[in-house]
Amino acid sequence: MKLFAIDGNTQRLDGGAMYGNAPRSMWEAWSPPDERNRISLACRALLVVTDDGRSILFETGIGAFFDPKLKDRYGVLEEEHVLAKNLEAVGHPHDTIDAVVLSHLHFDHAGGLLAAYDGGEAKLLFPKAKFYVGASHWARANEPHSRDRASFVPALNDLLARSGRLWLVGPDGHSDLAPLVRFRFSDGHTMGLMISEVATPHGPLAFAADLIPGLPWVHVPITMGYDRFPELLVDEKRALLESLVARGGSLFFTHDPKEACGIVKQDGRGRFSAEATPVASLA
Repeated sequence: MKLFAIDGNTQRLDGGAMYGNAPRSMWEAWSPPDERNRISLACRALLVVTDDGRSILFETGIGAFFDPKLKDRYGVLEEEHVLAKNLEAVGHPHDTIDAVVLSHLHFDHAGGLLAAYDGGEAKLLFPKAKFYVGASHWARANEPHSRDRASFVPALNDLLARSGRLWLVGPDGHSDLAPLVRFRFSDGHTMGLMISEVATPHGPLAFAADLIPGLPWVHVPITMGYDRFPELLVDEKRALLESLVARGGSLFFTHDPKEACGIVKQDGRGRFSAEATPVASLA
């Protein structure tokens, strides 16, 4: 197989919201804020190309579908659809992708499914791809709570439902991507967030999305203000990290502005860390 870290559109969000229970005196050393208290975040995707030529994309980032007012609110700087451009650069344009795995449908993880804003109706990209979403999360996305309603894009849900290519993954994690890709679920950030594990020659590679969005969040107690159940998330995070340590596994970071991947380690005091490594080296 071949593994690629594909950068999408970047964004800036409030640092206090992204670090939840951590004081600014701690997190500003990890993520220096701008004059509006916002920190820089990547929206990075993982592309897996198998030996038999299948191309599997994990998430699509925030994309460029927002109108100018919302672009400013969520700190999206680029006009073009950066992910689509970078997929073309590695020889796998969006219209050749076979599968898109979506950890969840918050706009900063699934907005890249949509074409760049042009003032008209939303348009779905990836015309031949099958779309994989957790069944319980799909239910949440279509009937969101008032606390997270703004995180979803109703037009995107409608387009996915009408595509005829939506695979809802049940609680057993079964899909036709096995055994290369296996799924497990988390409810701490949002109901039914789907964590993907890719079987690589160098151990499992976990795409944990907002369970562990970047290197600083490998610290077990660190959660986000956006998390639905922070205490549950901490327990889910610890279980995943312990499992990856035991199996020599790695984490892929969708939001870390600098590092795309890290091999999970645990020291003698039980603290976890991730040793940065190029994702291509795991293939």
